[in-house]
Amino acid sequence: MHDYPEKTCDIDRLVRHPKLVAAALAGEKTQQRRDGLYAYPGERFILEGVEFEVTGVERQRIGDMTDADARAEGYPDLAAYKDLILRMHSGMEWNEDGLVWLHCFKRRLPE
Repeated sequence: MHDYPEKTCDIDRLVRHPKLVAAALAGEKTQQRRDGLYAYPGERFILEGVEFEVTGVERQRIGDMTDADARAEGYPDLAAYKDLILRMHSGMEWNEDGLVWLHCFKRRLPE
């Protein structure tokens, strides 16, 4: 069992942007990086009536992201991900050593 800190935000805020919700529903998005911890492994959340489960959570350096990670975030590549993040957060600089929480998730099949 992992010893995670207290969550900084509610799991329902993990995936919010309509384009990212659509990407998750289409199976194109399976990861979400956040500055804070939004969920623990095993927790579930619902997007437009579809249930997802968090399969893993880990601390990661933003500089360790790859193009494959960016695609799992719902973006075509790392350059597109980085560009959007910097446009969304005015004045932010891309810090390769900055730490984020990587939340991995999958769509749950009906039981």
